[in-house]
Amino acid sequence: MIVRLGEDPNREGLARTPARVEKAMKFLSRAIRTIPKCFCAGLFSVTYDEMVIVKDIEMFSLCEHHLLPFFGKVHVPTYRTEK
Repeated sequence: MIVRLGEDPNREGLARTPARVEKAMKFLSRAIRTIPKCFCAGLFSVTYDEMVIVKDIEMFSLCEHHLLPFFGKVHVPTYRTEK
């Protein structure tokens, strides 16, 4: 990728770039390798029989098609019906 951008991969400033990119890509794409777990279990100390929304959860990931990062906030509705 460095060569295709017209840069010299042996230039001093780019010497560690492949390792830094690898570390960044692993960090940004870690959500792809994880199995989501219900984070709501144990979140509430009281029981509800209607919808509860957990809001403003910060998220970020990596677009697998363009390898560009994206970020935002998500809101997750959940139902607690245990009594």
